[in-house]
Amino acid sequence: MISPEFLLTALAVVMIPGTGAIYTLSCGLARGRAAAMAAVAGCTFAVLFHMAAALAGLAAILHASAALFQGVKIAGVLFLMWMAWTTLREGDGPAAPAAVAEQGLRRIATRAVLINLLNPKLAIFFAAFLPQFVHPGPGATAEMAVLGLVFTGLTAAVFAVYGLFAASARDRILGSARAMRWMRRVFATCFAGLGLRLAFAER
Repeated sequence: MISPEFLLTALAVVMIPGTGAIYTLSCGLARGRAAAMAAVAGCTFAVLFHMAAALAGLAAILHASAALFQGVKIAGVLFLMWMAWTTLREGDGPAAPAAVAEQGLRRIATRAVLINLLNPKLAIFFAAFLPQFVHPGPGATAEMAVLGLVFTGLTAAVFAVYGLFAASARDRILGSARAMRWMRRVFATCFAGLGLRLAFAER
């Protein structure tokens, strides 16, 4: 059921940096390991939601309805632009543990969920990607669910590696306000660029 071709393709797809990966990296660098893991949890939940939507046929509806697709896309673009703006407005110094606690890991996870939920391309991707590795027949839906869970697990594992790597590299840039400023600019540019790419995305 789970072929090497599926595993290699899924791993390649997951490792390509997207909005969720970039957000996880930014949380790890700016706020540490706990914040990175909160971002991973949020991104993983959103992937599970999109998988369930694909199984339920909602992805096909989203693909067929131009108005619905555009509405979700616009919301996603606006949210990414807001993320770029808030990233630029953060202070030069790193977030201390108290600051992370004040902001709340739940808020970090919620932002991660929204970043992926408001990307309609993810739902359509699941609907187009999973059936390629499923054998037609009565058990096709169950097989798609298993493959979706494997894909979700790979997403969580890869994002966790990204987040932990970023958190481990955090100490090397904490003492430099200049490095923090450039880090904020880079991530803000990434969020804005991803927002523009989503704005021009077609069904």
